[in-house]
Amino acid sequence: MSRIGKLPVKIPSGVQCKVLGSRFTVKGPMGQLERDLHPNMKIVQENDELKVERPSDARTDRALHGLTRSLLNNMVVGVTDGFSKQLNIVGVGYRVELKGKDLLLSLGFSHPITYAAPAGIEFVVDPKANTIIVKGIDKERVGQTAAEIRKFRPPEPYKGKGVMYSTERIRRKVGKTAGGK
Repeated sequence: MSRIGKLPVKIPSGVQCKVLGSRFTVKGPMGQLERDLHPNMKIVQENDELKVERPSDARTDRALHGLTRSLLNNMVVGVTDGFSKQLNIVGVGYRVELKGKDLLLSLGFSHPITYAAPAGIEFVVDPKANTIIVKGIDKERVGQTAAEIRKFRPPEPYKGKGVMYSTERIRRKVGKTAGGK
């Protein structure tokens, strides 16, 4: 039995869940999320809990059991609390500012980069600290957006410059030494 899959998902007050076949919909104070889940997984709603049941112990069903439960939990947490990722911009002359809902990034290229905010994503920018906070209710979309922003200028190991997650630690390399004969 999957250790993750057998755990029930608690439904907080103010959150409504609907299961129609393999389609799961959850509505909460921060918004609404919908997702098509694998048809083999059965979602049972009892009082204020969701449980995921699998039809057999086949390899694919065991793999989908924990995944389905994690997806349901992330949806419930997303509509109640939301998700966020913080990015730090490190480097001389590297800046970020907010233009409407879009980001304007100056990352050492000959031109600034404009990144349009995807649907359901909100940016909070602190230009003095050069930080970007990506917020949203869909965990997958928040992570993907943060990864796309980081991809413009990933951190490099020699000077540590670039766009990095706030929790990321850069393994620094020693550069060339000025050694002669």
